[in-house]
Amino acid sequence: MNDLRTNERARTAIVIGGGVAGPVAALALQKAGVEATVFEAYRTGTGSSGGPLTLASNGLNALRVVGADQVLAGAGIATPRMMIHSGSGKVLGTVESSADLPANTTLPRGRLTELLQAHAAASGIPIVYGRRFVDAVDTGRSVIAQFDDHTTAEADVLIGCDGIRSTVRGLIDPAAPTPRYTGLIGFGGFSDDALGAGETGGVFHMVFGRKAFFGHVSDGERTGWFANLPFKHFTREQLQGTTYDEWIALMRKLFANDESAALGILDHVTPESFIPPSPLEDLPHVPVWSKGRLALIGDAAHATSPSSGQGASLAAESAVELARCLRDLPVAQAFKAYEQARRDRVERVIAAAARTNRSKAAGPVAARFRDALMPFFMERFTTPERTAWQYAHTIDWDEPAASRV
Repeated sequence: MNDLRTNERARTAIVIGGGVAGPVAALALQKAGVEATVFEAYRTGTGSSGGPLTLASNGLNALRVVGADQVLAGAGIATPRMMIHSGSGKVLGTVESSADLPANTTLPRGRLTELLQAHAAASGIPIVYGRRFVDAVDTGRSVIAQFDDHTTAEADVLIGCDGIRSTVRGLIDPAAPTPRYTGLIGFGGFSDDALGAGETGGVFHMVFGRKAFFGHVSDGERTGWFANLPFKHFTREQLQGTTYDEWIALMRKLFANDESAALGILDHVTPESFIPPSPLEDLPHVPVWSKGRLALIGDAAHATSPSSGQGASLAAESAVELARCLRDLPVAQAFKAYEQARRDRVERVIAAAARTNRSKAAGPVAARFRDALMPFFMERFTTPERTAWQYAHTIDWDEPAASRV
């Protein structure tokens, strides 16, 4: 049974997942008058520190709604400019943040999660660690979550923030698509800046190398870096069975003929700071975002590949938008209004990132066309005015959410 009473509004919520979307959703729900509890599968302190993650200005705008933007102050590297290079060292273009917007901030993924969780906890939001969600029962009057330790929790709604391999998504739609491999595997990490990269002056350098893609940013004390390597076919056993030394040797070979900071940075990467490889994946279209009392946000609903630089920012936006809708509308109408407000935007970002992935994996002939044409397109289509749809996006919290049913 999952029929909802027509005028019922949520007053309590279970939030599954404590990454980016989960704590922000709980904070926004609290602001909306909905009491939320976050359940995180991993025990605190056991997750990966992660490679560099950029919160774009639109994501910082969303975090400001729940007061979370301030907790990031000093934790990341301000990166208001992105500079694109070819493997020969030629500058293909730049992407400038508007001076009217918050400057993009880059920090380790795990550090962002820690800060958001701490902010939520300090705001009085319960966070339960070490309980993995396995199932839910929608009674029509409430939803009962079931966990791997045989405990349960009950609330008016359940919000799935459990990532690209979401368990909640499978309950909402057993036929939901699975993640799509982009043709790239990713590495990354943060290192102390004893490595000669030097402060990049707020510039995140992105290099379309001759054989692979490399990015780095540094504030003079720490350097965040990542590499995307084209792999048409692989198995997870191959990824896990390849040693750290073998991966470093492979990257050194692939970047050997590029004019970039890659080799100097790789010289100073350590096993402790190295984030093991993982496939870059996305979910271009998830047909069903909610059912009954269950709904999805973040990567569970709209996973974009890391090439977008927007995954965390879109998750924060969706968390705030869903809470605003639940504040003003009955549950069923709120879920529909939220999806209609978000779907076109997130799928546009996912599609743009997919085009970037194809450029990263381009063969020799396609790469020559890319390097020849990119300056023309960058100059005309990456101005602050042209990119405002993405980076200047804001959610007016005080504006009542309108029913779109």
